[in-house]
Amino acid sequence: MSHVSTGGKHEAGAQAAVSTPLHAYPKRWFALAIIAAAQLMVVLDATVVNVALPHAKADLGISDSNQQWVVTAYTLTFGGLLLLGGRIADYWGRKRTFVVGIIGFALASALGGAAWNDTSLFLARGLQGVFGALLAPASLALLSVLFVDPRERARAFGVYGAIAGGGAALGLVLGGLLTEYANWRWCLLVNIPVALIAIALAVPVVPESKAHGNTRYDIPGAVLATLGLSLLVFGFTKAGETDAQMNLKYGWGSPVTLGLVGAALVLLALFVVVEARIRNPLLPLRVIAQRTRGGAYLSSTLIGAGFIGAIFFVTLYFQLVLGYTPLKSGVHSLPVSIGVVTAAGLASGLLPRLGPKPIMAFGGVVAAVGMVLMTRIGVDTPYATTVLPALLILGFGLGCTFVPLGNIALVGVDPHDAGAASAVVNASQQVGGSLGTALLNTVAITAATAYGRDHLPASAGGPPDPAALKALQAHAMVHGYVTAFWWGSALLVLAAIVVFVFVKASRTDVAADGAAVHLG
Repeated sequence: MSHVSTGGKHEAGAQAAVSTPLHAYPKRWFALAIIAAAQLMVVLDATVVNVALPHAKADLGISDSNQQWVVTAYTLTFGGLLLLGGRIADYWGRKRTFVVGIIGFALASALGGAAWNDTSLFLARGLQGVFGALLAPASLALLSVLFVDPRERARAFGVYGAIAGGGAALGLVLGGLLTEYANWRWCLLVNIPVALIAIALAVPVVPESKAHGNTRYDIPGAVLATLGLSLLVFGFTKAGETDAQMNLKYGWGSPVTLGLVGAALVLLALFVVVEARIRNPLLPLRVIAQRTRGGAYLSSTLIGAGFIGAIFFVTLYFQLVLGYTPLKSGVHSLPVSIGVVTAAGLASGLLPRLGPKPIMAFGGVVAAVGMVLMTRIGVDTPYATTVLPALLILGFGLGCTFVPLGNIALVGVDPHDAGAASAVVNASQQVGGSLGTALLNTVAITAATAYGRDHLPASAGGPPDPAALKALQAHAMVHGYVTAFWWGSALLVLAAIVVFVFVKASRTDVAADGAAVHLG
């Protein structure tokens, strides 16, 4: 089997090989196709279950307060372990990590497809995130080793970027097709044949490579970060848990909620202490200490929280309130992706002329406007005149933030920390999405519960009219979704403010091709 060898030391992250081979690997384009197919699974699973959620929820008896775990169990483990996954790929072997990631992802998908209750589905989604955190950085690192010519590397990463950008949209449509014409379980089971093909081809085609030198792992940091974030999400979830009468069991001020949130903050504080003292930190604090980069990471977290957290409710609204089929729901969610792709193309051209700060701040405000427009929804809102323009504007604003974000997150970073710095961008969005989904789900449930209680129809000695209760339930759900959209818009505005206050990068800090340059 052919091998591509590398040498030297590499700060483990999502990309960048330690050194380049002496000659181009002859099967590199075939390897790219295999890597792209495997990466598509990871990207798809961030959105494919959104459309299937109402059906999975009914089939497995998932409660409103726990429904967000279908999304957050995946994004939380994926984002929380992404940095560690980058180190494992570099030091253990990128091909080996890639293959193990595919195998684990397929097994977790099989478990999710066979889920017998909500806990088993949440566990499967969490395991998908764990193995996705191995697969994604290994894929990027392999591309960096395989493509040594700058023009070829640009094309390869263009293919990879197209998958990252279009995969989410494809997930919505694929989820609708599989749910409507097969079963929601196939949204997970579909990964198995893809994984088997990818494994069969990767073993003989994809070459092995690894970094050398200091290969210690920051296991304490990974454990503290993941446990802390998980407890924080769990605390948010408990605050929105309801009983059979739809009354809140705990609420924000309960000892249970406060205890979980407090424990989470303690663990995250310990994570910072460990990262400051350990010799090989998972997250070098110098990477986030610089003002511009720190602002970029914070805004990335807020964008992930506002966008992923609020968009979670769009497919629920389409199916549970408007009565759309899963496929129709997926197709009607596509304008967000259309807006993102359109804005990303424009932002790439404007970046060298305007610099990253105004584009990203503008994008945050525009995305917030789109989210505010989503607050106009009702139980019988026309899609074309209300929802469609809101989703397009939301997507356009987000597209304006994504392109400059990757650049300013690397401005001034030492080459030794480039891998970690780039990985933090992805991790911050995933972690922000996890926290935002949990937070906004609880906000929506709390608002819907209060609305239902305040508008409960009076009955003349008998049980309430079923039709009136059904109508009340629909209005209560919409009220909850609207409240979540308001909170989501606030998070996006806050992200724009963070960019405006903290980000100091200008157009002179990015090269003509849009790549960040070292400021020295």
